[in-house]
Amino acid sequence: MQILDYFPERMGQVIQNKWNRVKETSLEEIRIRVNRPIILKGSQQEEVLEYIVTTQDILEIMEKITENSVYSYQKQICEGYLTLKGGHRVGIAGNVAVEDHQVVNMNYIYSLNFRIARQVLGVAEKIIQEVYDHTILRNTLIVSPPGAGKTTMLRDLIRKLSKYKTVGVVDERGEIAAMYKNEPQNDIGLRVDILNNIEKPLGIKMLVRSMAPDVVCADEIGTQEDVEAIQYAVTSGVKGVFTAHGDNLENIQKNPILRGLFSMNLIEKVVILDKHNRKHIQIINL
Repeated sequence: MQILDYFPERMGQVIQNKWNRVKETSLEEIRIRVNRPIILKGSQQEEVLEYIVTTQDILEIMEKITENSVYSYQKQICEGYLTLKGGHRVGIAGNVAVEDHQVVNMNYIYSLNFRIARQVLGVAEKIIQEVYDHTILRNTLIVSPPGAGKTTMLRDLIRKLSKYKTVGVVDERGEIAAMYKNEPQNDIGLRVDILNNIEKPLGIKMLVRSMAPDVVCADEIGTQEDVEAIQYAVTSGVKGVFTAHGDNLENIQKNPILRGLFSMNLIEKVVILDKHNRKHIQIINL
């Protein structure tokens, strides 16, 4: 497995040996913490390995994931994550230095969370006709609790929409396209333009002004600035597909920020995903 190349040799071998005894497709995270055992987290279970992580292990991993140039990746490290080739992401935690409410440095790295990329093609087949029926494209909000698959759904929906429409994607945290050195590691389709590592409000406005998209997409909206940017896009004649945290329509409409989407009639469809039953999808027309 390609991701094992980022680990010290003995650590990688321990992970590989355990990996070979479990279903590879179920592995979601590899959690690394100083002076603690490695934990492999799957969709249904966790495996605690008999390997205690050292500070030197963390240093070696950081050298590998930054290609022996930690300084050149400082901005991403300060944002708390790196995207690797293949679309895998590494969450980073340690000692944080803050100036003017901005993270300016992170050192003494304590823990790393390798999140295994696994694109699910075809998952949006269940909702594509509700969002776009080849005549009308509808402003859509995909809602679910964390870990229920809303980003996976959005990614595949972008791929499908791009067969017919020009799609602008604001990928603030690099989770949609998983850009690695200007190349998306996920298949996001034909007619897609991506702004990576940019705040959603600024990115949405930039795409509308510069790339003439038919639809703009962004993951996990949740600020007043996000809502104002969506209003700008929609009133400019651009459709939108977004995601947000929530478990039902009532709670979303009570959200003091997101309820603005509904009071201004910016959303036409709400797609609600069930964390406990991935096959259950509720589609609400507004």
